Amino acid sequence: QQPSLCYSRCMDVAFREQEAVQKRTFTKWINSHLAKRKPPLEVNDLFEDIKDGVKLLALLEVLSGQRLYAIQGRTTLLNIHATDIADGRPSIVLGLIWTIILYFQIEELTSNLPALQALSNSNSSVDSMASSETGSPPMKRKVVNKFQGNAKRALLRWVQCTAAKHHGIEVKDFGPSWRSGVAFHSVVHAIRPDLVDMEVVRRRSNRENLEEAFALAENELGIPRLLDPEDVDVDKPDEKSIMTYVAQFLKHYPNPQQSETDGQQDEVPPLTSLLLSLQVRERKVLRELKVFLDQLERDVLRAQGAEGNLTDKYQAFKSFRVQYEMKKKQTDPLLQPVHREGKLSVDQALVKQAWDRVSVRLLDWHIHLDKSLPGPLGVIGAWLHRAEIALREDIPIQHAHEETANVIHRKLEQHKEVLKNLEMHRQTFHQIHRDRSVNGVPVPPEQLQDMAERFNFVSTSSHAHLIKLEFWEMKYRLMAFLILAESKLKSWIIKYGRRDSVELLLQSYISFIEGHKFFDQYEIIYKSLKQAAEVYVKSDSSIDEAEGVSKFLSDATAQWKNLAVEVRSVRSMLEEVICNWEKYSSTVAALQAWLEDAEQMLNQSENTKREFFRNLSHWIQQHMDMNDAGNFLIETCDETVSRDLKQQLLLLNGRWRELFVKVKHVNELSFLNNKYTSKIDSAVMTFYITVTAQVAKKSEIIVFCAPLF
Repeated sequence: QQPSLCYSRCMDVAFREQEAVQKRTFTKWINSHLAKRKPPLEVNDLFEDIKDGVKLLALLEVLSGQRLYAIQGRTTLLNIHATDIADGRPSIVLGLIWTIILYFQIEELTSNLPALQALSNSNSSVDSMASSETGSPPMKRKVVNKFQGNAKRALLRWVQCTAAKHHGIEVKDFGPSWRSGVAFHSVVHAIRPDLVDMEVVRRRSNRENLEEAFALAENELGIPRLLDPEDVDVDKPDEKSIMTYVAQFLKHYPNPQQSETDGQQDEVPPLTSLLLSLQVRERKVLRELKVFLDQLERDVLRAQGAEGNLTDKYQAFKSFRVQYEMKKKQTDPLLQPVHREGKLSVDQALVKQAWDRVSVRLLDWHIHLDKSLPGPLGVIGAWLHRAEIALREDIPIQHAHEETANVIHRKLEQHKEVLKNLEMHRQTFHQIHRDRSVNGVPVPPEQLQDMAERFNFVSTSSHAHLIKLEFWEMKYRLMAFLILAESKLKSWIIKYGRRDSVELLLQSYISFIEGHKFFDQYEIIYKSLKQAAEVYVKSDSSIDEAEGVSKFLSDATAQWKNLAVEVRSVRSMLEEVICNWEKYSSTVAALQAWLEDAEQMLNQSENTKREFFRNLSHWIQQHMDMNDAGNFLIETCDETVSRDLKQQLLLLNGRWRELFVKVKHVNELSFLNNKYTSKIDSAVMTFYITVTAQVAKKSEIIVFCAPLF
């Protein structure tokens, strides 16, 4: 038991190390593409940053050159649900990114690479199906694995043809063959022979070779550095990471030998000749496939209209469907886009249209056969098709979470409407299945058995399906609510304008918070989500799913806790800004009037001046209040308002200073040295001088504060 436990731990460590390498490599690859976006984006933590889908959608748009809504059928090969990504499950995220790399980079290394992929395991005649599998439709994941194998062989063959064989290097895989760094140098040498001395390379250590190769590729060839030496110099380097990196050389330099010939076209390189040949073969295969599908469509229509009993017709239908599924599985790789922008070639587009037509014909035929069953069984057959479509229907993720939640809600209601008749149809079907007939009329046994299997799928899946949709709806509702809260917070925490605009902002805040019962709304949504999550987790036995749901709830709670504190503080901040505007406006108006009177008093008699300056301490306080409020507004208001406030304070503080300078020079405040001095608190005067200096500094005002007594 002890060795078994040790082995298990070692395997776990190796898996974690491989996962870490893939995470680093894929993150660098994503960032090399997101840097091309305007404005550019960056992924820091792959598992976290991809959760909301924003950067994933941006990546797909950069790679495809299309808006997201035009991208169809790309990531569905992995049968990934939106929740898998939103929960940041490492294995799912890495698998998704690897599929994107396969489709958007390794597939499109050259416009001819799909021919290598599709034809590497396909005969020139489309009619050859001896080795094809039979039975149920191919699983999507199997298609990905088959495609990955073809892409790997094509990329490896490119390395072997263009670089390795010229230096006697054996490159057998995308693992240990690259550990020494020599294979990387051979690829660089094939592109720029002047950059690499292969004899020197063979004498250096693995780490030195790897570091030098990655640096040369980045600095001289402009190929992003996705790997580090320590990622490759291990017993089992990560295959996917090395394929991702090596693929960049083919993307940037699809024909390295062209740089060596310096534009001369006397000889066509062997690989180019091979690719041209494969391209011709691919076009031939596609055209043969188009002919086959056109004939298949005609045969289906003819068989559908032929005379015969229901049993014979159903047997004919099943024969055509098996033929369709076998052929589709065999030739699917031929329909991978050949253009960088994700467009199909003309031949590919024609074949795809032919596939779609045959698919529609077979579905229509199947529905018609089920409806043709006697009595209530025909009704059940039509209902069964609607239920299957509902259960298998993908939920399109929209740009906005609220839109996604609304789409899910509509689908949920539609599916409930379809599935509400499940129990009624189940009882009727079970009776018919036991009797093998409807009111004494026999039912084709094979068709009845197929319906039983389909009915079982609908029965066992419907409840869990509705629970999942309810959870997804509430999850996206909460995500939408949190994004709304962040958006509103950003609109409230700004550099403010003048008083009237701040008052309007406060009215808007109160209207939104109180009118929408903002905090109550969160509690309602979160409570509904938590209830839906509990039911969802119980219905899904996956430990990873339960952990993902728990983490989402925890993260959402923490996010809301911070947001709620900030949102609540907005009102007090806005009220404080308005209060300071009120204080500033009133003190400025009063102080301006007093300064005008004081300046005129300088020419009055001693007794008049003595009487006028009796309440000087009051105006010192007014002056300090004005500067306090003004500086607060300068810090919190926008640039235009702040500039106007500084200018106004500059003028008023200047007049204030000049008044006392003049008083001192003409010795006209001597009366303050006697009985009126006691009326002015010396501490207030000292504080006034200090504050005036600070205000002057903040407001870019130069004030020379001389003692007044």
